[in-house]
Amino acid sequence: MTTWEYLTAPLLIHNTAAILNNWGKQGWELVQVVTGPEGGLVGYFKRPSGGGGENAGLGAAAQAAQQFGEGA
Repeated sequence: MTTWEYLTAPLLIHNTAAILNNWGKQGWELVQVVTGPEGGLVGYFKRPSGGGGENAGLGAAAQAAQQFGEGA
């Protein structure tokens, strides 16, 4: 049986394609986009959990935050 890991990430309007391509290269599939509590867009992603370990999604989130964060 396939088990999944999930991730949520903010989507910056001016850089959405680059953000989605980055997550896709890491094996994440976009499941849904919703309006966040502060009005921005939030993407919900999933990928099959595998040998990446229990916190693999946290490392990917930290990397994306650095790449696409406020200072970018």
